[in-house]
Amino acid sequence: MQCKQRELMSVFSGAEPQQLSASVMGSSEEPAVVTAQRSPVPPRSDHISFLEGHKLYVWGGCQCLDGQETFFPSDEIWLYDMESGVWSRRHMGGEVPPVLSQACGAYLHGILYIFGGCDINSHTNTMYCVDLLGVEYNWRKVTDTVGGTPSPRVRHSCWVYRNRLIYFGGYGCKTVREVNNSKSFMVDEASWATVGSDFFQFWGWNNEVHMFEPVSATWTEPQTQGQPPEPRASHAGTILGHKGYICGGLEMQMIDIHCLDLVTWTWTQIEHQAASVPRGRTLHTLTAISDDTLFLFGGLSTFGEVLSDGWEFDTKTREWREKDHAHKDKPRLWHSADKGRDGDVVIFGGSQTYLFVMDSVAVLRSPSQNHCADVLVFQTQPYSLSRLCEDCIGKHIFSVQEQASWLPTKLQKTISKRTLPCTLPSSYRLS
Repeated sequence: MQCKQRELMSVFSGAEPQQLSASVMGSSEEPAVVTAQRSPVPPRSDHISFLEGHKLYVWGGCQCLDGQETFFPSDEIWLYDMESGVWSRRHMGGEVPPVLSQACGAYLHGILYIFGGCDINSHTNTMYCVDLLGVEYNWRKVTDTVGGTPSPRVRHSCWVYRNRLIYFGGYGCKTVREVNNSKSFMVDEASWATVGSDFFQFWGWNNEVHMFEPVSATWTEPQTQGQPPEPRASHAGTILGHKGYICGGLEMQMIDIHCLDLVTWTWTQIEHQAASVPRGRTLHTLTAISDDTLFLFGGLSTFGEVLSDGWEFDTKTREWREKDHAHKDKPRLWHSADKGRDGDVVIFGGSQTYLFVMDSVAVLRSPSQNHCADVLVFQTQPYSLSRLCEDCIGKHIFSVQEQASWLPTKLQKTISKRTLPCTLPSSYRLS
């Protein structure tokens, strides 16, 4: 089985060392905090996001305007208050990472970890971290690690489990010796072998599993059992209980889904139990929304179509079920997705159009990309009575202002955020 479209992988996953544009938005001379309303955050794709409480954090990403990729600086992070709809920007100092594309981010105990990606020179296997619980946000380059660091890669995924970061897959380069000694690496026949750091290197996909333990700064490569997924990149992954799930990233008519038991390290390919299955895709998202349910949204189909469909996968019955929603007119790829309050799925950014096309000779860059900066909220389950009451009071605050003053102070503050004159995210119930 061939991996996801060659024209996609050779660009998004980097068939050859892909240099970043020197164009970087913003400046390190910006004020430490900039707060504004009505979504001042610039539209972007290829960013990293996570939710902590009612705050959505967004770091990095890029835009494509007039055929030129412009990358956002790595010394800033944007925060979005899900209750008030207000964006703010925080400056970041310390050992600031270089501007990166296609990196993998993971959030653990208040610390954001960035691993891999492509810098201005080539693919990397460097890790940076920043504590976001302190007063100042200072980056630190993770050095003096123990064990074998994974080879350079992009478009990989990460599961956070029991204070460990577990990475899967990706696209990158390996030396001839590494390729010959690996059963988990598939050479990209469409790429050219290159000479780098005095070694002959090959490019391709992998299905490796690497684990990093932050406390001891130790890298290990667990020995897995069962049939592993085919090597891939630009897939989607999420964790549910003690199992890590991945899907997509291959050139297949219908999507595949696999899980890795993170206790026994056993791979299982999940056979679908229903006739209705999502189309094959890449650059999509997969989010755990309950004890036995995953939510898939968007991506790029094997035919180059940007998708807007949403699906739920029941891990017990092994059935896919397409969900109706009000965001059908908002196709997305290269976006981010996070689990929010009450099982909500929060989608941010991404693109509504396909960035690259390829003919038989060369990759052609489209003149512009329709990037997004809106926050889409998918309601996947009924809200609690308390949340419904809060929403109702916030919506009709001017009619019940006197009665609202009788509420506890904490609840008054929550409701007051929802009545600010700003653009709040759209929330829709999935049927």
